Amino acid sequence: MDLYQAIQELHAEKGYALTKLCEIAGIARSAYYKWLKWKPSHKELEILSLAKEVKLRYDKRKGVLGYRQISIQLNRKLKKNYNKKRYYRIMRALGLKSVIRKKRPNYVKVSEIHVAENVMNREFYADSPNMKWCTDVTELKYGNGRKAYLSAIVDVYDNSIVSWVLSHSNNNKLVMDTVKKAYWKNPGVTPLLHSDRGFQYTSYEYNRLKDKYGFTKSMSRVSRCLDNQPIERFWGTFKAESFYLTKHDTYEDVLKDVRIYIRYYNNYRYTERLNGLSPNEYRRAA
Repeated sequence: MDLYQAIQELHAEKGYALTKLCEIAGIARSAYYKWLKWKPSHKELEILSLAKEVKLRYDKRKGVLGYRQISIQLNRKLKKNYNKKRYYRIMRALGLKSVIRKKRPNYVKVSEIHVAENVMNREFYADSPNMKWCTDVTELKYGNGRKAYLSAIVDVYDNSIVSWVLSHSNNNKLVMDTVKKAYWKNPGVTPLLHSDRGFQYTSYEYNRLKDKYGFTKSMSRVSRCLDNQPIERFWGTFKAESFYLTKHDTYEDVLKDVRIYIRYYNNYRYTERLNGLSPNEYRRAA
């Protein structure tokens, strides 16, 4: 408790003499009376109000938001243009830090048949939607050592999730359903589709889908996770901002988490790279 506030309460509630209380606290009586008459300025009130909004937004997203995301979201909500450094100072003063992301293990995939070159070559830029897609499968643990598998496709243009499928099994059907779902939503497109060299992507079945839909295959080099950076970055974001923060007892819990987060990510997660827009807002603007 603030010394001045303690003196005020002891004087009002216990009737102790101000002179003695100030002497014990090592504070001049004049300083106490100055504090008593002090009123916060307009700027101080504004900062206090903003700090309250920061704490509410931080708690709402379970502590996953850093000062950049906080600044984009609150400036948009409050219709303000506060500098992100102001949000940084407020979060530091409140002791608020974004959660630390866990690193994904670097698994070496075994090459099979129908391996493609790294056509993407880490050129993660596109002039329009559906030019370059990246895809992958990630493992999600739940319950007592059980596992679910999430397959997704991300569009390099706006980092939106084009399609996703969750399954009990990491098999060919999981990947093929993800590609089919992406084409059901985007018929007629012919993107460069980048993946790692996992068994699903080097299979005959995947190659048949390439011939059917007309996309161009591209594959990461062995043990080079950065070759597939857009989808790897999404896995890290999803797990840090949602999955690792909640205990999942059942497969249905995992499915609900994935569904809610991807909806939030595509529609309400604003980023500086997209001029403060969400992926779907940026996509519609195109």
